[in-house]
Amino acid sequence: MKSPLLSLPGAVPGEGPDEGVAAHYGDLFREQRALADGTGFVDLSHRGVVTVGGADRLSWLHLLLTQHVSDLPPGQATEALILSAHGHIEHALYLVDDGETTWAHVEPDSQSDLIAYLESMKFFYRVDIADRTEDYAIVHLPAGSITEAPEDAVVRETPHGRDLFLPRERLTAFAEASGPPIGALAYEALRVEAHRPRVGLETDHRTIPHELGWIGSAVHLHKGCYRGQETVARVQNLGKPPRRLVFLHLDGSEVKLPSHGAPIRLAAEGEEGRQLGFITSSARHHELGPIALALVKRNVPVDAELIADSTAAAQETVVEP
Repeated sequence: MKSPLLSLPGAVPGEGPDEGVAAHYGDLFREQRALADGTGFVDLSHRGVVTVGGADRLSWLHLLLTQHVSDLPPGQATEALILSAHGHIEHALYLVDDGETTWAHVEPDSQSDLIAYLESMKFFYRVDIADRTEDYAIVHLPAGSITEAPEDAVVRETPHGRDLFLPRERLTAFAEASGPPIGALAYEALRVEAHRPRVGLETDHRTIPHELGWIGSAVHLHKGCYRGQETVARVQNLGKPPRRLVFLHLDGSEVKLPSHGAPIRLAAEGEEGRQLGFITSSARHHELGPIALALVKRNVPVDAELIADSTAAAQETVVEP
């Protein structure tokens, strides 16, 4: 989905997973400061929107998701994962129920695969699954924002702010009334600062929830069976995940940020040393400077000095080894 807000003054198109919305509107750090201060809005209209209606929607979703949602109260936000049979992360759903319908937004272009899986699991349950991406746009209002949500928007409120499921035809009018617009790069910088993982960036084909700190926030350890639960329970009760998420402070003298997939090595071993992990996301933060998230092997010492490609990196623990 290509956002109409790309026509706003100064808009620079995003790339990669955020193609279709603005990366920034001309001043990345000003936009970050505004977002941190609780002003403006972020256009996330490229994200997929999926709804599940029907009398059995919550009890049915409870069987499929890693989160406890059978008694989810209307208006209460939650997040959940769908795992493979081996416990690897396939989808992250950011959910809210309005009393009649469960709404979820997901990574761009992932909604078709998600819906195909959900449809295959309907059986005799009274549920109605729909792709509403063409009808609704996701707009993010930061924590502390005093902007009022339109009456026809579904609101998902979290400690990080409010996600609005806004009728897509209202997006331009909302932007005119609710500025300033803030690009995806500013949103991503604050996501990295908050250590919040994102499917497709912090995950690969073998990532399990424990590696990213998603136990508790997206994975409920005391609920009924779901696909991949055996892996979750085994790692939780008997072992440790093979990798762990870390937060990195990067050398600010480097002009270029290490990209997604850049190898992580011990600084003492240099650029020819053993690869111990990889960069998942990197950003330029308005206060912290260049920062990143990375997945590294669990046995990497928490105080080890690292390099990402050739960039020096000091780590902070996100997931305990």
